Amino acid sequence: MVVKSRVLRSATNGELHSSVTPEEKPKRAKVATRGRKNVKAAAVKGDAEEPSPSPQRRTSARIQIKQLADKELLVRQRVEILDETDSPSKRKKKNGPVRSKRNTKSKDKAVEDKAVAVPVSNDVTKSKDGGASEPMEVCALEKSTTADEGGPANVVEKSDHAKVKETLRLFNKYYLHFVQEEEQRCKKAEVAQKVSKGSKSKKAAPEEDTKSKRKRPDLKAITKMMEANEILNPEKRIGDIPGISIGHRFYSRAEMVAVGFHSHWLNGIDYMGMSYSKMYSNYSFPVAVSIVLSGMYEDDLDNAEDVVYTGQGGQDLTGNKRQIRDQVMERGNLALKNCIEQAVPVRVLRGHESASSYCGKLYTYDGLYKVIQYWAEKGISGFTVFKFRLRRIEGQSLLTTNQVQFVYGRVPKSVSEIRGLVCEDITGSQEDIPIPATNLVDDPPVAPTGFTYCKSIKVGHGVKLPSNANGCDCSGSCISSRTCSCAKLNGLDFPYVHRDGGRLIEAKDVVYECGPNCGCGPGCVNRTSQRGIKYRLEVFRTPKKGWAVRSWDFIPSGAPVCEYTGILSRTDDLDHVSENNYIFDIDCLQTIRGFGGRMRRSRDASLPANNSVDGIDDQRSESVPEFCVDACSTGNIARFINHSCEPNLFVQCVLSSHHDIKLARVVLFAAENIPPLQELTYDYGYALDSVYGSDGKIKQMPCFCGATECRKRLF
Repeated sequence: MVVKSRVLRSATNGELHSSVTPEEKPKRAKVATRGRKNVKAAAVKGDAEEPSPSPQRRTSARIQIKQLADKELLVRQRVEILDETDSPSKRKKKNGPVRSKRNTKSKDKAVEDKAVAVPVSNDVTKSKDGGASEPMEVCALEKSTTADEGGPANVVEKSDHAKVKETLRLFNKYYLHFVQEEEQRCKKAEVAQKVSKGSKSKKAAPEEDTKSKRKRPDLKAITKMMEANEILNPEKRIGDIPGISIGHRFYSRAEMVAVGFHSHWLNGIDYMGMSYSKMYSNYSFPVAVSIVLSGMYEDDLDNAEDVVYTGQGGQDLTGNKRQIRDQVMERGNLALKNCIEQAVPVRVLRGHESASSYCGKLYTYDGLYKVIQYWAEKGISGFTVFKFRLRRIEGQSLLTTNQVQFVYGRVPKSVSEIRGLVCEDITGSQEDIPIPATNLVDDPPVAPTGFTYCKSIKVGHGVKLPSNANGCDCSGSCISSRTCSCAKLNGLDFPYVHRDGGRLIEAKDVVYECGPNCGCGPGCVNRTSQRGIKYRLEVFRTPKKGWAVRSWDFIPSGAPVCEYTGILSRTDDLDHVSENNYIFDIDCLQTIRGFGGRMRRSRDASLPANNSVDGIDDQRSESVPEFCVDACSTGNIARFINHSCEPNLFVQCVLSSHHDIKLARVVLFAAENIPPLQELTYDYGYALDSVYGSDGKIKQMPCFCGATECRKRLF
């Protein structure tokens, strides 16, 4: 599925800098072609617009594509004329390929020939170490080819930061798959128990072997990644782990294992054993590489920069934190002792109670510490324990422990605590949860204006929605994917899990949800995206990007955030409109087909007979989406969400009331675990040098997303 925008709206809500007044009109830019592959995040609008002395006339994508095709045809005709004037030997080759001419780099082929920035797919691909990994939804430079020579592509290596995000997203996908598996197992067990109680037969039903099935989903996920060689940094390392900076938060011990930060989901001390002696000949092993301070030992003492850490062993594993036997100087304890003698730094993570994490704790990386002293003493419970004093190495980033929940600021507890409040609720009470707007940038501060809030799609003039689909025959809630007709459209399974109010397991070409004619009720898991906004969102002003959106709540990966709403219109009807930067083209059909250089996301869409891809003959409908959502004058919170080259949201096409993919709903989902007060963003997906002005020249626009992997240009 790809949803693209033919036009670009400035992330500043029509303004480049905060000094521009709301009354000033924005300058419109236009997209010619956007070569994206297997998109998880899709494009809608622009990041920030460059100033212009006067507005330019809008040129639609349909016209631009036709212009490109005409120019390419002209080149081909010229090639044929040249071939006819060549020698007989060359004339024999006239009917062969003319790659050298067609691949000649020109202004008209800029999108195809230049390095293209694309949101990478969620298909499993090979990583550098030979293992498979799920590419994440960040902008990475696709392979760049020399078109004139037809030479081999130069693949730009992903950064360590990108690899970490990619691996964590792969872990979350596996985790949700196993969550769904566990939910189904529990449901079957519940049904079997009811049947057993209602049965008159006294013969007991055979007990199911659930030893392996009851394994925690997070542990199943890392087990699968280990078996598939998908663990990042499988070899232990001394010092920092590339791509993970101080302040990074893990939502479980399993996440640490997935990226090779702390290789055991239970032990508090991670160390290198004797097997590493060949790799590190200058050290005596074992050597500790990381510890987790999580309050599991009653003798721990944490003073932030200075820590007294209790060694491992002798603890009551039932969870009461008490020692029940003496500790021994071996394994992790010996590894920490060797760190003193060899001056080996140790990574320190701190665990904090957190309702956001399914394991009940949030773990923060607080930097490198040196082990400076150790001793043995009688602990609180009367058994011998080893104590290790660690001191934080100087010159590192500021310690984030005391502000772990508030790295981006502090969540207000009431309206009176909101700084820079300019509007208490931009929705006018339409949403169940108010959405305030704040402005600490402008002087005097202004509120977002120029639009009418609407929580649902408005059908525009000349658009007729298809009749409602027949729906499934389920009752109460959809349970069995074998009998639910909606589940069959999703590849014989439900796309969501119940956990956290419903989460999408992974991005799909199209998600088919239950609709008005289905027998199930509103609580059905297959209606997850239809329940409206459930997180406390805020619109806030930024210095360079204008208005932006953030959440006061933690948002788990796969959770729906909001739908992109506005006026559902025909693309042709808006070709004459200028200075509208909020048009969102619905083109999941083209993505399924792989049209225009965009490849399939996952090839998992089931198309009803009346929407068969092979049955579409209209070339015009293939080249330009037939319908779009216009949020310029009427829209919801989604119209304020900015672009990022490293987005934390992705766009998903959803069908619920009908099954016409040309009129799919556009929904934004969390691509990863999003902490409170982090700006919400998705990738607008523009290819470099793909936007043209009315004069036919390529336009360029700087990107201000500030991401580590930022391309520095939006297009």
